[in-house]
Amino acid sequence: MDIFGVPIQALLGQVLIGLINGGFYAILSLGLALIFGLLNIINFAHGAVYTAGAFVAWLLLEHLGIGYWGALLFAPGIIALIGIFLEKTLVSQIYRQDHLYGLLLTYGMALIIEGGFRQGYGVSGIPYNLPETLSGGVNLGFMYLPIYRGWVVVVSFVVCFLVWYVIERTKLGSTLRAATENPALTKAFGINVPRLITLIYALGVGLAAFAGVLAAPIYQVNPLMGSNLIIVVFAVVVIGGMGSIMGAIVSGFALGVVEGLTKVFYPPASQLVIFIFMAAILLIRPAGLFGRKQ
Repeated sequence: MDIFGVPIQALLGQVLIGLINGGFYAILSLGLALIFGLLNIINFAHGAVYTAGAFVAWLLLEHLGIGYWGALLFAPGIIALIGIFLEKTLVSQIYRQDHLYGLLLTYGMALIIEGGFRQGYGVSGIPYNLPETLSGGVNLGFMYLPIYRGWVVVVSFVVCFLVWYVIERTKLGSTLRAATENPALTKAFGINVPRLITLIYALGVGLAAFAGVLAAPIYQVNPLMGSNLIIVVFAVVVIGGMGSIMGAIVSGFALGVVEGLTKVFYPPASQLVIFIFMAAILLIRPAGLFGRKQ
């Protein structure tokens, strides 16, 4: 059976590939949306943090013998701790400043992180082996699906849902939002607002590092892996609505699928389709699909 002259097997295969890419877009966009939506910081270092997550996973394996499953836990935790230090010493100084200050600061941080890894490990890429429990594949009839890539789709859905639920449906999430929207009133109730703000930043960078660990076995660990992705992730966040948690998740997965299908019907446009969508959405809804007008 064909659709517009393309076998349905090829279409379904590209949908799955799109969901894999969409999983990375969604997790990264979610972390970016958290930091911007709750802290009002345009975090240009997000791609570098994603790269750092992959490198920490490789370093844990290479020097401490901690494999993939341990890296999924420890690498985001290590990056989150570094994020706490950076938030306390640098980022917290620009919360009330113009967005340009945050953009310049985080861009400088990105250059330092990527430059450090490039200086230490070059740009050729370092392989990171798949965990044995997730190696191999499954024959779905229309395609051979590697188990690991299916795992990436599932865990991306789960992580995104859990973060959305915590932020939007729990008392902790309400307190986090209150601490950023009206810090003076929140502090009057005896809540430690600076600690909550630091927690939000740590969660955002931890999500980026988690995505980096997921990506390490698929793509070689490379100092440039984040810089190649961050512009696309920013476009996804803009389409979903700057600061919208649900917008980041839905747009991430949806645009991954759109990008995958574009590779079937018109491959030359696959690198541009997300930006074409961004331009179209901004013409119709300047605040994004899920964004709120200021």
